[in-house]
Amino acid sequence: MTAKRKQILVLGLRIVISLGMLAVLIVRVPSFDWADLIPEWTIVTALWFSVAALLTLAGIVLSAMRWQKVLDALDIRTSLPHLVRHYLAGQFVSNVLPTTIGGDVLRVSRLSKETGEPPGTFASVVLERLTGWLVLPVITIVGFTINPGLRHLHTATRVALGVAVGTLVLLVGVLAAVASKRIGGRFASSEGWRRFAGAIHLGLSRLREHPSAAANVLLVGFAYQLALVLAAVAAAKALDLPNAAGLTALLAFFPAVLIVQVLPISMSGLGVREGAFVLFLGPLGVAQQDAIALGLLLYLLNLGVSLLGAPAFATGGPTGPTRRAPTEQPSATLAA
Repeated sequence: MTAKRKQILVLGLRIVISLGMLAVLIVRVPSFDWADLIPEWTIVTALWFSVAALLTLAGIVLSAMRWQKVLDALDIRTSLPHLVRHYLAGQFVSNVLPTTIGGDVLRVSRLSKETGEPPGTFASVVLERLTGWLVLPVITIVGFTINPGLRHLHTATRVALGVAVGTLVLLVGVLAAVASKRIGGRFASSEGWRRFAGAIHLGLSRLREHPSAAANVLLVGFAYQLALVLAAVAAAKALDLPNAAGLTALLAFFPAVLIVQVLPISMSGLGVREGAFVLFLGPLGVAQQDAIALGLLLYLLNLGVSLLGAPAFATGGPTGPTRRAPTEQPSATLAA
């Protein structure tokens, strides 16, 4: 089987899994009616929906700012509007196009053509993503700290905290390996594909040597993830969900949703996200169809914002001069 055919097969399998998980969730809802997923359209609903959309878009800008902070720490300079454009193009690829090429790969490819530094650009995207695996568990822990009542929701509590703690443990292991001179350092001066791994080691070392730069990355990272949490709160308000599923509940549970939805088993988290909301919000009095509706609404909001990246994707690569042509690109898709 050729690599292309294998990629197409994997893509088709992920689509089937997404549709299958959604079907299982819907079948479990007694007397399910698609109309129940659509809220009554009022001025208040429209306002909350607009707030959710704007916060989702703000999240894209903040994620590009996070990327810029990492690039600055690696001495790769580029403008924020340029990065927002690349980020939107990547979102369009990841969330709109039925393709096996990830949005992060597109970002690496396009920016490295402009900077002439493929390894450093690749490292910047990896390190940017790794900050999310630190920030999200911390937000979950803060949510449970602020609202002690959430600690007694049995399975929902155990799963959310398990995801948070497991993510932190895995992150510590990855960072220790990458930072190690014996493991990550051995690639620092390598050629070929190994230089990409070495660039991540050198980038992490640079952040360790410059705590203020690392702090800037984390601060913007927190702002980005909090914007997504607030977008989920606004979406819940638009659907008129119970007040129990408000800010503190989503602070505790939504980061876990964001973590599990990037598992490479579904298409853009479809099905996984909705199932996670059913699990986490059910004990708070949210009906299953309302939890599914929240997941689908957030998916549609992300899809709508991603459509803004169509012009950036269509216009292609760099608009400015290339300092150094890349000789090699990483082929693996990065986790979203």
